Amino acid sequence: MKTRILSALFKLALLYLLLSSQPALADALPTVTPPTTGAGASDFLGSIKGYVKDAGIVLGLILALGALLWIAYHFLYDLSEVRKGKKEMGELVMTGVAGGGVLLVVVFLANAATTVIA
Repeated sequence: MKTRILSALFKLALLYLLLSSQPALADALPTVTPPTTGAGASDFLGSIKGYVKDAGIVLGLILALGALLWIAYHFLYDLSEVRKGKKEMGELVMTGVAGGGVLLVVVFLANAATTVIA
């Protein structure tokens, strides 16, 4: 019986220490970086809109990177096919030209989307 009471008192003391040290723990936290677009710290919805815009820009850059990696993979695959003799060198050049054109379009669209979003 005494151990239960002591255990409960110990838990209450730990809870009190935890709750009383909250302001001290909050001072050690880093500040949140504001979004590059949107309102200041006082406007919560404006900040959320700014973070969504930033996330959209980052997502577009990730998609552009995916396009680059996809085209590079296909170019290297065609290169290995040329070395095996299954494809001609002209097909490899055509893959490189088409891939370069696709990359130019993707970069142009990502740039246009970034200026529209921002």
